[in-house]
Amino acid sequence: MVLGSTAGEGGRPHLFRQAEGGGGLVEVQGRPAQKPRLLARDHRPLPQALEGLGQGAVVTGQQAGLLGGPALTFYKAHTALGLAEKVGAASLFWVASQDHDVEEVRHLHLLLEEEVRTLSLPLPPLPAGRIPFAPYREAVREFLGFWSRDARVAYALEGETLSEFFARTLLAFLGERGLIPFDPMAPELAPLFQKALERELEDPSSSAQAINQEAERIRALGGKPPLKRKPGATNLFLETDQRRLLFYQDGAFTDGVRRYGKKELLEILRTDPSRLTPAAGLRPVFQDLVLPTAGFVVGPNEFRYVAELSGVYALYGIPMPALFLRLRAVVLEPPIRRIVERYRLDPWAFVDGGEDAFLRAVKEVLEGFRGLEAELLRLLEEVEALGQKAHALEPTLERPFRRFRARLKGEGERLLKKLLRARMGRDAVLRHHLERLKRHLLPRGLPQERVYPFAMYALRHPEALLKLQEAPISGRATLVLG
Repeated sequence: MVLGSTAGEGGRPHLFRQAEGGGGLVEVQGRPAQKPRLLARDHRPLPQALEGLGQGAVVTGQQAGLLGGPALTFYKAHTALGLAEKVGAASLFWVASQDHDVEEVRHLHLLLEEEVRTLSLPLPPLPAGRIPFAPYREAVREFLGFWSRDARVAYALEGETLSEFFARTLLAFLGERGLIPFDPMAPELAPLFQKALERELEDPSSSAQAINQEAERIRALGGKPPLKRKPGATNLFLETDQRRLLFYQDGAFTDGVRRYGKKELLEILRTDPSRLTPAAGLRPVFQDLVLPTAGFVVGPNEFRYVAELSGVYALYGIPMPALFLRLRAVVLEPPIRRIVERYRLDPWAFVDGGEDAFLRAVKEVLEGFRGLEAELLRLLEEVEALGQKAHALEPTLERPFRRFRARLKGEGERLLKKLLRARMGRDAVLRHHLERLKRHLLPRGLPQERVYPFAMYALRHPEALLKLQEAPISGRATLVLG
């Protein structure tokens, strides 16, 4: 929940403008700009961060996960902060408070005392900005234990909704770097989107058609478009007892439960503009209608679907922002650092390859194994030489010998892998190290950055936030803690 709007270029609402002479922020929808409610505690970099909006904004966003969500949330913010700092712009974080996919945000996974512990909240199927946090506050506080007494966590736990708990977590851990959360469901902000929503209600099919046209173009080029709209589907959700996608058929709208006329939806929009929200095919466009977006930081999957929205951007007459891939990172705590050093294992190789990467590293240190592998290599070289001799005698035998060598190589590698697994099954230390690597680097079979919150590392290691701040803003990084 940041601030409200003013009229921007071309009559479009914009979030901020400066007073004449550059003297700070001015009226917001006829009211003096005030310190946002969410930023009530003292964040000294905030005024400077807000002034950076005059140079534009680097925007990123994520669903409102517990304790800031998985670590990739902080990595997105880090990339946005780093890019914004380079050009003197502001860094805004779009809190996906309109998102109603609660399965994505209701779980909190922590690694405590070498055990993966999970808190799962029974959240209702509502947008995160509508879910009150009070019924779950004590469960979260109890799950966090002594961490809940940390000043940053205590501040975040004061949030009134699930999305505010998330936004407060971002502020508590990254506010000092100048990150500005933006909650589109905040009463001060929801009216910013009213004109664009009215436009969609007037012409509910054009944006969906633009997406489908681009999807067909991508498919014709051999690609797999991530977005496609079903016949009659719009790019709007309506919130009633839950959030449902609107369809437009025979001059009327339906959410699958009842029909609505355009006049009724316009009245809902006038009364409570937060009840009508954009689907994924509109969300980035709406973001850029009201924010001075110069760059948009996304993950690999987001990159694919945002790249499909060129037609929707053209429909609204605004240019697509420059897209930047977020940083990918892996955190190494002391016990894992010692294991990867022992086996000379690249942690990213383990993230990408899991157990197979560990086996490849283990074979380099197992006595006798490298000799067996060398013998297999010599055998393959002998088969290669035999094939050349056979080819000299009968050229038609070249292909059969090539297939024979390929089968021999494949069977040999499978036998070596079986040997390694058998050895590991008898070696308690190897099994222990593999399981520990999985818990830290591939919990639940997923990359660490998609499971554990970065706040967990920041609470356990005082230097974690500084290590992140010093990391590159793109590519891959290994953050060594402790």
